[in-house]
Amino acid sequence: MTLEEVQTSLRRVSGTDVTLTALRGRATRWSDNARQAATYWSGRVLLAGDAAHVHSPFGGQGLNLGVGDAMNLGWKLGAVVAGWVPEGLLDTYDAERRPLGAWVLDWTRAQIRVMRGDAKSAALREVVADLLSTWAGTTHAVKKISGVTQRIGLPGDHPLVGRFVPDLWLRDGSRLVDHGHGGGFLLLDRTPDGAFAHLAAAWAGRVSSVTDDHATPTGMLVRPDGVVAWASDTADTADIAGLEAALHRWAGAPSSSPELEPVG
Repeated sequence: MTLEEVQTSLRRVSGTDVTLTALRGRATRWSDNARQAATYWSGRVLLAGDAAHVHSPFGGQGLNLGVGDAMNLGWKLGAVVAGWVPEGLLDTYDAERRPLGAWVLDWTRAQIRVMRGDAKSAALREVVADLLSTWAGTTHAVKKISGVTQRIGLPGDHPLVGRFVPDLWLRDGSRLVDHGHGGGFLLLDRTPDGAFAHLAAAWAGRVSSVTDDHATPTGMLVRPDGVVAWASDTADTADIAGLEAALHRWAGAPSSSPELEPVG
């Protein structure tokens, strides 16, 4: 946009004869163009980021959304290329990410709605502002916009499954996420006898195990994209079976080659 265009807009909106003398940086225009691809995967084409979804820039949610696409797709595509999971794993990319993209598009549409210049939008803006003036309202909005409450539908009843890994501090003073920089799967084992880690040893090179003092959750399997794939507060036979099923589902068949590098 030129200086004259910005000045004309300011005069029209403010109702004052304001004069601009300089326009520093870059002024651009944008529209409420909210669209989403019908599918994120078709044949040899995979879509992520702005290729998969576009929307207004309000809230800055597009950056996190695109990075989330890349993190979700990256390790799955790498695993398929490496040959230790079937190609069908890529179906979960569309199933997991497209609903989140649709939610962000709806959220940005709502943000645009309260910014329009008509009387109905003004009334709606007053209601929203009233809600955001409360501690609960602001907290809810911030959590939604930041994505920390996102959850994808994964098998399992534990409340952590499908969510991003929580910020857990371990007995050695480290954080659990500090152990995940290798780009592979991360298993937290808090059982007295290391039962979960013992099972995961068959996936050496793909799964790194971290032991810790007994607490809840007792065990947690984190995918390379930071999503909790399995979690448990106990260590009975059913929990071990659940972990094994999750390992097969996400990390493929047990590895016979311990030298395999984690896929990130």
